[in-house]
Amino acid sequence: MAGLLYRLGRFAARRHWSVVVAWIVILALAGVGYSLFAGTISSSITIPGTATSKVTDELAKKFKSASGGSGTIVFQTTSGDAFTADQKSGIKSFLSTIDGYKGVRATTNPFTTQQQLADQRQQVQDGKQKIVTGKQQLADAQAQIDAGQKQLAAGQQQIDAAQQQLDQQKAQAQAAGQLAAVQAQLTAGQAQIDANQQKLDASKSTLATNQQKVDANRKKLQQNETKLDLSSQLLDLSKNIRFVSSNGSAAVGTVSFQKATIAVPQTLKNKIVDKSEHAGIDGVRVYPSNDIAQGVPSILGPGEVVGIVIAAIVLLVMLGTVIGAALPLVSAILGVGVATLGAMSFSGLVEFISVTPVLGVMLGLAVGIDYSLFILNRHRSQLKQGMELHQSIGLANGTSGNAVVFAGSTVIVALLALNITGIPFLGLMGTVGAVAVAVAILVAISFTPAMLSLVGFRILRRKERAAIGRTGSVRIPNKPMATWRAIVTLVAGVAVLGVVALPAMHMRLGLPTGAAEATDSSQYKAYKVLEREFGAGQNGPILVVADLPHKATGNDLLRQEVAIGQKIADQGHVHAVAPIGASSDGTVIAFQVQPTGGPSSVSTENLVHDLRDLSPVKADGGNVHLGVAGNASANIDVSEKLADVLPLYLVVVVGLSLIILIIVFRSFLVPLTATAGFVLSLLAAFGGLTAIYQWGWLGQVFGVHDPAPILSFLPVIEVGVLFGLAMDYQLFLVSGMREAYAHGAPAKIAVQRGVHAGRAVVTAAAIIMISVFSGFIFSESSTIRPIGFGLAFGVLVDAFIVRLLLIPASMHLLGRAAWWFPKWLDRIVPDVDVEGAKLERGMPSRGDDTHAEHGHHAAPVVEDAAPAVAHHEHPEHRA
Repeated sequence: MAGLLYRLGRFAARRHWSVVVAWIVILALAGVGYSLFAGTISSSITIPGTATSKVTDELAKKFKSASGGSGTIVFQTTSGDAFTADQKSGIKSFLSTIDGYKGVRATTNPFTTQQQLADQRQQVQDGKQKIVTGKQQLADAQAQIDAGQKQLAAGQQQIDAAQQQLDQQKAQAQAAGQLAAVQAQLTAGQAQIDANQQKLDASKSTLATNQQKVDANRKKLQQNETKLDLSSQLLDLSKNIRFVSSNGSAAVGTVSFQKATIAVPQTLKNKIVDKSEHAGIDGVRVYPSNDIAQGVPSILGPGEVVGIVIAAIVLLVMLGTVIGAALPLVSAILGVGVATLGAMSFSGLVEFISVTPVLGVMLGLAVGIDYSLFILNRHRSQLKQGMELHQSIGLANGTSGNAVVFAGSTVIVALLALNITGIPFLGLMGTVGAVAVAVAILVAISFTPAMLSLVGFRILRRKERAAIGRTGSVRIPNKPMATWRAIVTLVAGVAVLGVVALPAMHMRLGLPTGAAEATDSSQYKAYKVLEREFGAGQNGPILVVADLPHKATGNDLLRQEVAIGQKIADQGHVHAVAPIGASSDGTVIAFQVQPTGGPSSVSTENLVHDLRDLSPVKADGGNVHLGVAGNASANIDVSEKLADVLPLYLVVVVGLSLIILIIVFRSFLVPLTATAGFVLSLLAAFGGLTAIYQWGWLGQVFGVHDPAPILSFLPVIEVGVLFGLAMDYQLFLVSGMREAYAHGAPAKIAVQRGVHAGRAVVTAAAIIMISVFSGFIFSESSTIRPIGFGLAFGVLVDAFIVRLLLIPASMHLLGRAAWWFPKWLDRIVPDVDVEGAKLERGMPSRGDDTHAEHGHHAAPVVEDAAPAVAHHEHPEHRA
């Protein structure tokens, strides 16, 4: 690899314009691809296969009216007084306009909805009074029927008595033989009795009909009473849900979309936000919530530019020339441009979240500057010693460039390993980040040599150009570190990192809410108005879906709603339960549950778990199965899924680091110390994140006004990126120790020589990375800010405490044991010449060069540390 890179470097130096133009063409092609094929970027984070997504999919099939996404718009009077009639009319007109936007299913007028709730409650009260009146009327009617029944019974008795008397008279007349004489009288009497019986029967029929009517009305009244009672219970469950605040100064409207929230086009959301900013309602502020107003952050903002400026200043101080400082920046910007535009060209085919390209920019800038700097710094050192320009470029590319390729490869592998998590958006983030690093490597080993050839000796200061070949002597350490110092450094360093890492024991994961946005943003203001006027749970309602064992309609459906709603309300931390409705086939019921806590609170998280554990609920005819969905539920599912994959990913990365370092350094203890240092850095970074972003320490400095759980996917990203960068620093420091030891220096002195050779470039590289990452701490996006801090703080701890302090101290205490390696394994493991030492030894002696008038000397080696073999001619030059 070193020889190939050497030839590539010399080719780029000779054909510099061809290489530069080729990269410009590549950048242009990436730009064309972006303009032709780029799609939209989403600000929502989802994971397929979670409990929430399964419920959402079911809703889309059975309950389309509840399956679409939604967002809220908060209205507040500037005076704090109740809304006037004109203001209510303006809000109605505003919502009607939004209702007409393509992609909007419907809007909800808060005043209409609140009035409907009030009307429903009044209807229930009126209905109860009507039930009482109806019962009294039925009782009166029944009393009349009962009285009629008594009268009919008495009449029947009279008719029966008259019939009996007539029959007796007839019998007596017949016995006396006078039947013919009284026949006419008897016939007239019988006709009178029959007429009276007919009238009585007609009265009975009328009375029976009236009884049927009363019975029917009683049954209907009972049904209405049951329905009214069930409706009253449902209203009681939802009594705490309001759409207009109790003081009448705030109201919340709802915008229902035809698609799920994540699929709503950003252009539609932006259109609603723009309309809100220019609502034109006198005395009313309009605040779209985070569901609507959360947009795609800009890739580069003022904070990021400041970070780049700081990096430029560091380069200028280190290199002393404007050209030298500009070259790594130009290389990094070129690489970022190619990688970002190229990756975004696929955003029309693959779903990108807003953080994905930003992470690529972060990594591309940081490693792009550093990798170019490594090669440039080596080239400068060789030029000052008198090496010919093109040979120096080739050798720098074959040595430092080889180290860059290897170090960058570890970062790429760590980022690509994010795909093993099985989480699509996280795997895509890792892939885009890996592409950015890969492009940075290609730019460093091709574009940078071409630019070095173009600028020639102007890469050096004027004084350095005048002194080419006369570098003078360079002192290298020949005295080991004091053992007591190594012990104190190791113990103190581990103790400090342990203390910093303590808050990580209490780290909670979540996704940003409106409370994390800037205090002057509409999202934050909407969140706070809802929290203050309607309760914290209004910002994170939960959707509960009940699958019924059989179809339910009418009062049966109401009974199911009441029974299930009461079960939900009986759970802890429930503020209100409101039934949304039922599916068209009557087998699915949806409820909106308003928790007592906010969307990121522990109580809401516990409530989601309690509701899921509640299923199945026993009901008439079978069991009712509950599903939980909604933004709060989705955020919890995403966070828990990411927390579950973090240990697996950490094990893979740590195992990978051990294998790679064993191959590179041909040692067991060196990889173990490197990996232990990485774990310490990682835990310290987690501790810093928790203390600042979850607990709110130094909140005013870092813009944390409302502490909240840590961004759910940040720990996984932190593991991948920090691992790769930590291995970079480990490589550039410890490989110097190994080279010194291999060339005969005692193990403890080799430690000092390795640190002496690599500390300057590692320090500069770390400062540049910290500067670039720190620029993102003050991003406009609440999602990006903690990522920037986590990476900046992680690099700070790893570079300046672990690599420059703890690793040298532990290597000193280990001594020769650090380099122990079984002979049988030494024969099997491939010899990886990371820094191209073999290539350098194969180069013509610099003493043969025309300008080779330099030299070096070392202080006398201490008596008990005599080298076994002669040192390499130039052990002081590292990448």
